[in-house]
Amino acid sequence: MKIIVSKEIASVCPEFVGAAVEAQVKNTAYCEALWDEIKVLQAEVTQTLSNELLKELPGIAATRRVYKACGKDPSRYRPASEQLMRRLLQGKDLYQIDTLVDLVNLASIKFGYSIGGFDADKLVGQTITLGVGRDGEPYEGIGRGVLNIAGLPVYRDEVGGFGTPTSDHERTKMTIETTHLLVLINGYDGNEQRVADNARYIQELLKRYADSDGGSVTIYK
Repeated sequence: MKIIVSKEIASVCPEFVGAAVEAQVKNTAYCEALWDEIKVLQAEVTQTLSNELLKELPGIAATRRVYKACGKDPSRYRPASEQLMRRLLQGKDLYQIDTLVDLVNLASIKFGYSIGGFDADKLVGQTITLGVGRDGEPYEGIGRGVLNIAGLPVYRDEVGGFGTPTSDHERTKMTIETTHLLVLINGYDGNEQRVADNARYIQELLKRYADSDGGSVTIYK
């Protein structure tokens, strides 16, 4: 799978660096050991962060800056990593969906990057392009219905948009039947080392909880 960063994104965030993890996996409805890890991190987040400090985390702050540069209000369309951590700071638990979704959420919270997890077999074509959403572009966010992605960074395959830092698309979402996983990590802060560390962390989680060899990692920018 080839991933292209468009000039639209490069112009507002020349330092962008992303990482793709592609792996064969086995999904399950629930994994107790994974949730033990999630609960440890949840306690750490609630003890060390506040809503104001949250917005200053490099991965979140950089994504918010790109939203503004593209014309989107980051307080109305929050990056997914910020949404997840704000939920924890409200004293709420994460939604329990399935092992792959829960695993990606854990990795997003731990590193502060918005991460998309997709069923790679639902993608169309061999090229993915990261661009900016257009007015009227059709997009159905997972659990959100029709989402206005104008001004949001968006990954597109041959069919159209399927992933933004705010919400991924129903068309390519992971399900309990997913066996071919693609994870895209969005490093708008340009910290290639941290993005790579996040990718390796996901690989380790996949090995422990998704009956996988961890797959491969590709850095793109």
